[in-house]
Amino acid sequence: MNDNNEPSEETQNQWSNDPNNWIWGIFYYNPKDSRIFPPKKVKELGWTINFANPNSVFAIIILIVVLTVIAWHNK
Repeated sequence: MNDNNEPSEETQNQWSNDPNNWIWGIFYYNPKDSRIFPPKKVKELGWTINFANPNSVFAIIILIVVLTVIAWHNK
């Protein structure tokens, strides 16, 4: 950890590569990781959601609601 209690980039990479932090290999779940959107296992494919972080679950619910409202409004 660095001086502001944030994990180092090396630690974050270890977390992302640890198979114990992936449920069924596709859902990232790591309570130690405070990031809402950590990178996927293959970083070139973008980001995923840390389902152990309540803020990320809230963010995905808001995103789904917004997309549903937009789709419903454009019918």
